[in-house]
Amino acid sequence: MNDQRINVVGFGAIHKRSVRIAGHPTSISLEDVFWSALREIADARGQRLSVLVEDIDRSRDTANLSSAIRIFVMQTFRDAAGELATMRQAS
Repeated sequence: MNDQRINVVGFGAIHKRSVRIAGHPTSISLEDVFWSALREIADARGQRLSVLVEDIDRSRDTANLSSAIRIFVMQTFRDAAGELATMRQAS
């Protein structure tokens, strides 16, 4: 995987990585926190990271894949937080 660091004050380093989507190489730039979260989600689902990225790519309504990934990660963690809050209220 190609990995380039770009330092952004206040947001951490952005890593640009090459991944294959539908057999074609593409580059995705994301902050470290989003790469880590995306890996956590893929692991929790028992998926390879590349398969998860392909799923996000197929279902996105934004023009930018990096933005679609950030939105997906945020929504996934929001959903998990909502489920946890619901479980706490039920007990």
